[in-house]
Amino acid sequence: KFKRHVGEQEEDTDLWIGYSAFHLGDYKRALEEYEALTKQPSCNPDVWVNLGCTYFFLGMYTQAEQAALKAPKSRLQNRLLFHLAHKFSDEKKLMSSHQNLQDITEDQLSLASIHYMRSHYQEAIDIYKRILLENREYLALNVYVALCYYKLDYYDVSQEVLAVYLQQVPDSTIALNLKACNYFRLYNGKAAEAELKNLIDSASSSFEFGKELIKHNLVVFRGGEGALQVLPPLVDVIPEARLNLVIYYLRQDDVQEAYNLIKDLEPTAPQEYVLKGVVNAALGQEMGSKDHLKIAQQFFQLVGESTSECDTIPGRQCMSSCFFLHKEFRNVLIYLNSVK
Repeated sequence: KFKRHVGEQEEDTDLWIGYSAFHLGDYKRALEEYEALTKQPSCNPDVWVNLGCTYFFLGMYTQAEQAALKAPKSRLQNRLLFHLAHKFSDEKKLMSSHQNLQDITEDQLSLASIHYMRSHYQEAIDIYKRILLENREYLALNVYVALCYYKLDYYDVSQEVLAVYLQQVPDSTIALNLKACNYFRLYNGKAAEAELKNLIDSASSSFEFGKELIKHNLVVFRGGEGALQVLPPLVDVIPEARLNLVIYYLRQDDVQEAYNLIKDLEPTAPQEYVLKGVVNAALGQEMGSKDHLKIAQQFFQLVGESTSECDTIPGRQCMSSCFFLHKEFRNVLIYLNSVK
């Protein structure tokens, strides 16, 4: 920026400014730089993939794909197209990009992240652990592993893995937040809130995402207190915000609002299927709607019979709920007794 200001412009100055802005998380500034570069006659073709990555982080996925396809083939381009295929739920393109991945760290990390987003947590853990064995200095991977264990409900294991990272980076917002979430699952909301206290005090005004995450989790830790003030603006920012707002409405017996909020959600994780099942069951019983009750049965059955959930407590509760709606009460008791 200084060189630009004093008129000592070098060929790659704009590239470096774009690169720096991107890695500082200032994606709008990076976008301005890269878009300006693409309009120059002597534009380096690699700029297009950088522009595509910037669009991706701004949530502009269609533009990201268009930019990526203008770039020459590269490993970065393939990784970007891989993630875009996931965003677009395009299985054919996803598999095509998957086949082009190589056994290099960046590609494997990309694959692990897709596994995570598709709820294949054990597969993600296996990749992260393999990379960690070869690269002990990649400490942040411990956070990813801990997050996977959290998603698998192994909260104590998550804590152990997380501790490795926190010993070296004790003020990490993401790690401390995950630690608080583990405490919430292992103990209670008060214990979790106590863990967040230092994070609340230290979070800088510029770290808006961290602050939003903290606000969201405090609502959960406090049993829904302040939900209507905090959660609605976060529905499209933090995925769990929508689900937690639905839960809040259910607890307030406002089933219709809960349904309005979740009806267009395409479930991808067991918790989302369960919540859609609960909402449809509640609405079906309230309205006397057989259609909603049937939808609820299907969601409960999907979770209860899935290989990943059939032997878990939520999975068995889902099967008992499914049989309850079918009025097969003997089977309801069998499943409920199995989780005593």
